[in-house]
Amino acid sequence: MNVKGKLVEKFETQEVSASFKKREFVIEYSENPQYPEFVKFELIQSNCDQIEPIAVGTEINVTFNLKGRKWTDPQGVVKYFNSLQAWRVEPAVAEVQSQPDAPSEGEATWLKEDFSADDDLPF
Repeated sequence: MNVKGKLVEKFETQEVSASFKKREFVIEYSENPQYPEFVKFELIQSNCDQIEPIAVGTEINVTFNLKGRKWTDPQGVVKYFNSLQAWRVEPAVAEVQSQPDAPSEGEATWLKEDFSADDDLPF
């Protein structure tokens, strides 16, 4: 899944255990600009460093997986947890509007011909 938004906060990397680390960040997602959403993602392991060079306020693209877990607590109550696990974070590239190229030599030669009002049509 992909989403584009403005980076509003990034947190320090957390060492959850000796073999697991994660880093969270928040983007402002504005599908409807009147009601922006603030969505928290997490990066894990070696991906934690991806967010480091990106400044808060930058428009970014986030590619992520939607994760869900089921857990039964000691009292026997079942609980569900969701997480948005990002695996690629990069600054958004401004979309460039390209102008159509001018016809090359040999293409659309009729555009170059000078027709006067008294010329007969070729058909």
